[in-house]
Amino acid sequence: MIPYSILDLCPIPAGSTAAAAFRNSLELAQHAEALGYHRYWLAEHHNMPGIASAATSIVIAHIAAGTKTIRVGSGGVMLPNHSPLVIAEQFGTLASLFPGRIDLGLGRAPGTDMLTARALRRSLTHPENFPDDVAELQAWFLEPEPGQKVRAVPGAGLEVPIWLLGSSLYSAQLAAEMGLPFAFASHFAPADLREALRVYRSQYRPSEEHPRPYAMIGVNVVAADTDAQARYLFTSVQQAFTNLQRGRPGQIPAPIDQMDPYWTPEERVRVNQMLASSVVGSPETVRVGLAKIVETYQPDELILTAHIYEQAARLRSFELIVRTRNEQ
Repeated sequence: MIPYSILDLCPIPAGSTAAAAFRNSLELAQHAEALGYHRYWLAEHHNMPGIASAATSIVIAHIAAGTKTIRVGSGGVMLPNHSPLVIAEQFGTLASLFPGRIDLGLGRAPGTDMLTARALRRSLTHPENFPDDVAELQAWFLEPEPGQKVRAVPGAGLEVPIWLLGSSLYSAQLAAEMGLPFAFASHFAPADLREALRVYRSQYRPSEEHPRPYAMIGVNVVAADTDAQARYLFTSVQQAFTNLQRGRPGQIPAPIDQMDPYWTPEERVRVNQMLASSVVGSPETVRVGLAKIVETYQPDELILTAHIYEQAARLRSFELIVRTRNEQ
C-alpha cells in the first residue's frame, strides 16, 4: 500500500476564526497520526479570508508540538516570498525542535495576488530565479566551509528533506534535474498531471539523497457514509472555488443542497476542470476512485485534502478514507 498523507490549509469555516481553525487542524493532525497517515503538510497562502496557514513555519511548529510521530512540513513554502537564509533558519529551528519529522516543500508561486506579494516586502523576482534560490537554500543546510562568514544557525549541517511542488511541466523538469522528490498540485490544477509525471520520471537525475524519483500527487477526497452525504459536503469546496473564480475568496461556506442555483454554467465547467482530481462518495466509492488514480498514475504517495465545513465531518472523512485503504 502506498502512503496516504494530508495537505491542510487550516480552513476557516464561515462565522469562525483563525484560532478555531488552528485548534481544528491540530485535532485533525492528532487524528491522522492515530490513523496511520504518513505526513501532515501545511500550505502558505496570504490575504485569503478562508485560509489561516499564512505563517506556515509557526503552524508547523504548532502541529508538530501536538503530535509525536507523524511527519510535518510545508506543502509548501512559497520561496519567492522569502530569503532562502530565513527559510533555512526557520526549518533548521523546526528540525532541531522535532528531529527526523520535518519536511520542506517549496513552491515558486507567491501564494497570493500580486498586490499582496508586494506587501510581503520581497522584490518580485522572475520565476527563472527560482532554481538559484533553491540551490542557495540547499547550500545553507550544508556543513559550513572553513572561514564561512554567514551561516544558518540553526540549519547548517541539518538534514531537512526538500521537495519541489508544482502544477506545471517546469516544476517537474526542475525536480528531475535537481534529483528531488516532487509533489504535483493536481488537487486544483490537474490538467498537466500525466505529462508532468512522465517528464519527471523520464528526465530524473539521481542524487545522493534520492537515487530514484519519488512522486506524490494531490487529490481532493470527501468521504461520508453515503454518496449523497459526501456530495453534500463537497459543495463547500465547489462554492469556495466558485468564489475564487469570481475574485471574491471568503471563509469556507456551509454546504448547500444544490449547486446549480449558485454557479453559472460557465463557472461550473471551470470549477469542475479545476476539481477534476477529486474523489467524493461513500467508502466504497472512495476506495474505487483512489484505486483508479493509483493504477492510472502510479504515484509513490497520495496527499489528500478537503475543505469540509464541519469539523466532525472532516475527521470522519479522513477516518473513512484510511479505512478504505486498509481494506484493499
